[in-house]
Amino acid sequence: MCGVFGIFGHPEAANMTYLGLHALQHRGQESAGIVSSDGERLYGHRAMGRVQSGFAPSDLASLPGDRAIGHVRYSTAGGSHLKNAQPLGVDYARGSLAVAHNGNLTNHEALREQLEARGSIYQTASDTESIVHLIAMSRKDDLRQRIAEALKQVEGAYSLLFLTERELIAVRDPRAIRPLCIGEIEMPSGSGVAHVVASESTAFDLIGARKVRDVAPGEMVIISADGVRSEFPFAPESRKLCIFEHVYFARPDSTIQGVSVYEVRKAFGRRLALEQPVEPGDDLVVIPVPDSGVPAAIGFADRARAPFEMGLIRSHYVGRTFIEPQQSIRHFGVRLKLNPNRAAIEGKRVVVVDDSIVRGTTSRKIVKMIRDAGAREVHVRISSPPTRWPCYYGVDTPTRSELIASSHSVDEICSYLTADSVGYLSLEGLVESVRSIEAREGDPAAARPSADSYCHACFSGSYPIAFTPAAPSRQLRMVSG
Repeated sequence: MCGVFGIFGHPEAANMTYLGLHALQHRGQESAGIVSSDGERLYGHRAMGRVQSGFAPSDLASLPGDRAIGHVRYSTAGGSHLKNAQPLGVDYARGSLAVAHNGNLTNHEALREQLEARGSIYQTASDTESIVHLIAMSRKDDLRQRIAEALKQVEGAYSLLFLTERELIAVRDPRAIRPLCIGEIEMPSGSGVAHVVASESTAFDLIGARKVRDVAPGEMVIISADGVRSEFPFAPESRKLCIFEHVYFARPDSTIQGVSVYEVRKAFGRRLALEQPVEPGDDLVVIPVPDSGVPAAIGFADRARAPFEMGLIRSHYVGRTFIEPQQSIRHFGVRLKLNPNRAAIEGKRVVVVDDSIVRGTTSRKIVKMIRDAGAREVHVRISSPPTRWPCYYGVDTPTRSELIASSHSVDEICSYLTADSVGYLSLEGLVESVRSIEAREGDPAAARPSADSYCHACFSGSYPIAFTPAAPSRQLRMVSG
């Protein structure tokens, strides 16, 4: 899970990219980077940690030009080093090139072995670097053709931004697994528009840009001084948008494929209340696990005709490091982020709504906290199906043995959480909820997606991109874009 942002034709490109990355911070907090160009050369700055702490005014001042790309990174296992921060920048025979990548290449290890055998020397542990080597080795004359030739050799998920001295190129893989959208911002001088590209539309809102559309599956968008044009250099594939973007990844104020993430999550909650009801009563309250569980809890409360309460209060000031007291405090780590609101839940039967359960350890602590605050009953409701399979397309999920739902029944999970009941949204309910909002809000010019237009491998084990059985274990040791 990473975020990318690019802008072309704005005199404050680096500053705008900084703001765009700030709006995408939820997609990655491990490192951040910006590469800009003044039309003559590329300039870059990368830093570990979050955007705000990694960029001082002097750093932004060192990034001149009216075009830039940026990246916030959340890596898979390992590789938390500055050398792996993006955008990656290289000089090669045809000039300079920077690339920012959201996704994961499932054939990266095989590609790396082949490229190293042909003389490539890797500077990072990132799968994105394989794309750079493939571009550099291509004998095509045009950069667009070199990129297309390189990407035809990779497998997996990618939403990519490339920056040279002259142009910005955005590419989305043929299955459109990871989101990518295009926007534009009016110049204050009335001299036209600057073009922007981002993982999510929420990045446009902060800088006053307008979303134009989503990048189509397999589309290459070329932005230069001559304007914007697009090509489709890859063989068409069935769309497989990651449905977990709607469940958790994307910010609720974003739109994906023309629909509101917030409205989709409320629809999850309404369907969840229908599929997994709790006996009504005057003592029943619905509370979310903030922040990702809030919209689904609103939908659940609406359908269940039960009051919605903020029964858990989240601290927004938790840093990446903290001093833990020597004397043991029960649930210390969870309490850094969440604290029960006794006034809302004491003496109540509580439905606590969350987006997912991964290992189950945090959910167990949350249930215990709610009980300690005086709840008479605690019913856990999850606005997605059980997470039984790891993701190999750009998400840091554990191995299958660490996913509690892969080896335990719902009743066993309920017992482990010490809850009165546990209920998940069905896969059918999940997909139908998204489709219902797409039918209501989606782009009427776009083909209406079918039930198999989404990647839901983490729930179903149905992976849209084949790989050898040994590849997943190897891939988990590598670093994704």
